[in-house]
Amino acid sequence: MYETPKNSIEFKLWGRYALFTDPLTKIGGEKCSYHIPTYESLKGVCKSIYWKPTIIWIVDAVRIMRRVQTQTKGTKPLEFGGGNTLAIYTFLSGEKAGCEKGVEYQVRAHFEMNMSQKHLEGDRIDGKHFAIAKRMLERGGRQDIFLGTRDCQGYVEPCKFGEGEGSYDDVNEISYGLMFHGFDYPDETGKEELMARFWRPVMKNGVIEFTRPDNCPEDLKKHVRPMLAKYFGIDENIKPVEMEAEELGVTE
Repeated sequence: MYETPKNSIEFKLWGRYALFTDPLTKIGGEKCSYHIPTYESLKGVCKSIYWKPTIIWIVDAVRIMRRVQTQTKGTKPLEFGGGNTLAIYTFLSGEKAGCEKGVEYQVRAHFEMNMSQKHLEGDRIDGKHFAIAKRMLERGGRQDIFLGTRDCQGYVEPCKFGEGEGSYDDVNEISYGLMFHGFDYPDETGKEELMARFWRPVMKNGVIEFTRPDNCPEDLKKHVRPMLAKYFGIDENIKPVEMEAEELGVTE
């Protein structure tokens, strides 16, 4: 039986709509969602649950719980020059017998220490980070949850990954071709550049196992632009995890 490690969380993620797009194409006009969540969008959900620059969230797997459906809606996004324009967005809005329309996923993720933030070595107390992350998950997250975009409100709650019936449990395999995976940020890599990663996901019996960021093929990475890492200092712009845990009354 799978035992959840002491740096891992499992949660249910759901909402009425989702829009998981390739950020390299987010420059205006029509938008169409991928059929599955991107690694970067799920990492963003984990960071909305709990985040500090001391840790890096690694998304291990996502389980698709509802049958994928799309729905087009007219929107009025802001134009760069001011005002609004009319655009058609294609959102995800899944379906499940006996349930209202919406998307639903199960996510398993864990955190690791951010070794590129050397000055935060004293904040690497994994037990306290884990205790706070669990508390924040039980509260529905520390910040607002979004399903790919701010237009799509999401919600989270703890769950046991693999429990319950999913719409794709009996589907042996679905391949999705080349997709956006995520970004390599200088804050996490120690390199002064922003890189975009791509991969070829495969869903097996409703579950997609994510490739780790550091295992993505080099030939599927793209240089975006030079970027400097942001400095985070204890007691300057972040609170020590021991103090935060004490204030919240959580223990390891």
